[in-house]
This record gives sequence, C-alpha cells and structure tokens, in this order.
Amino acid sequence: MLRIEDLDGPRTKEGAAQEALFDLRWLGLDWEGEELWQSTRTDAYEAALRQLQAAGLVYPCGCTRSEIEAARSAPNEGEEAPRYPGTCRAGLRHPEREPAWRFHVAAGRETRYEDLARGPERAEPAQSEGDFVVAKKSGEAAYQLAVVVDDAYQGVTHVIRGDDLVASTHLQLLLYEALGLPAPRFAHLPLVRGPDGRRLAKRHGDTRIATYREAGVPPERVLGLLASWSGYGERAPRALSDLRAAGFAWGQVPRADPTCGPAEDAWLRGE
Repeated sequence: MLRIEDLDGPRTKEGAAQEALFDLRWLGLDWEGEELWQSTRTDAYEAALRQLQAAGLVYPCGCTRSEIEAARSAPNEGEEAPRYPGTCRAGLRHPEREPAWRFHVAAGRETRYEDLARGPERAEPAQSEGDFVVAKKSGEAAYQLAVVVDDAYQGVTHVIRGDDLVASTHLQLLLYEALGLPAPRFAHLPLVRGPDGRRLAKRHGDTRIATYREAGVPPERVLGLLASWSGYGERAPRALSDLRAAGFAWGQVPRADPTCGPAEDAWLRGE
C-alpha cells in the first residue's frame, strides 16, 4: 500500500509527492491499489476527533509556541518542540483565538512496545512530550491523529520508519487505545547522516534520487547502496529480485547510523 501524508499545509511542496511516486516506480517498488492521499480523508479525522471529545480525552488550547516556550524554564537540549505544560487543561486561556485540540496525557502513564529493530522500548509521555496536538488551529488533523486513523483504515500491520519517530510511536499508542483501534508492530531504523553526523539534508548537497537518475545512475546502484545499509553485505549493484531471493531478517540491520558522503556519491556514479 502507499499513503501520501500531505496534511502539512504550507510545508507541503508542490510536485514533491508526484516526484516520490516516480522515484518509487523507477526503483521497481510498486504497491497494490490506488494510493491514499490524506488530504481526501478529512471526514474520517473529524469523526475520530469527535470520538475523543465525547470521551473527554482532548481539550481546546489557544497557546502559541512562544507562550509554551516561555512557560518552560529549561527546554531539553535537541528538542524540536517544547513540551506543553498543560496551560489550557483547566480551561481555554485565550477564547478569542481559534484553538487547537490537545490529547490529555495522564501523569504516570507508561507506554511499552517491542520494537522489531531496536528491542524493548518504554516511555512516560506525560514527562517526555506532554499533552500533544491532535487537531491544528486551522482545523486540519495533526500527524499523530491522521496516521493512527489511516493505519486502522488500511489494515496496516507493520510500520517501518526512521528512529527519529520513536517518541511519536508512544503518543500514537495512546491514540490507538483511546479510539479502540488495533496497534501495528513497529520497527525504527537508523537515520542516514552526512559526514558531519547530522541527518542527511539539503545542507549536504543534492542527494535526491532524481538527481542521480538524471545523471545516468542505474537503479541497481541506488538499490545496492540501500541494501548495504540494510545489512545485505558488501556494496554492489542489486536488482530487487536478488534482494527478495536473499531474504531479510531484522537482526541483520546495523544499529549504527549509515553515512552518505563523497565516497558514497562517487560509488553511485561509478567513479
């Protein structure tokens, strides 16, 4: 199955989804049926929000990001968003503003799951993340709610993604339970990083699949690089049929973050 998660409003780049679809087909990765676009599923997300509202598990919040940051005396190093201190939990502080909706995370509640790639994981979301947004001030569903609703709708049994989303998994486990939905199994993989140790991004140059395709790099070399990062042995051009025949086991995936730098770029280009 293929799902296009296109709910991030202004940050959704026009044409990016179509380019991703083309890249997948070029690599030989296909899917069954029509792709699901989250932007067409607003009714389902609104129904889920109403269910949470009826159960008293969410509340409106009019706080701005700067207000949340000011309410915290010592944000955690490396934290992308400040933990919400529960300012509007007892009542909406700014009724003149359009509110977002936050899920009330019970204090002391612990979440646990067995990660297929990382092993046992546990967290106390009230301490690590706090009450989190499930619907934005624009009325659009937030990522956490939309993916939970769609996982159940599509019958997803396994979620495989980068380990920067481990914290999100603990929040989503709360939502699966609150909505009475089955939770899938999870596997979180190491992130590809640049030579400076930071997550691979535009700052490291143009590493898009489209760039290598336009430079004449065959898909077998891209697949070969990905396969080597996934524990398939020495780096070598690979066809999908070869990878399927070789089989796969979670235990073969390295735990260390792979690096993509000048050597990897040269190998892709056959230099």
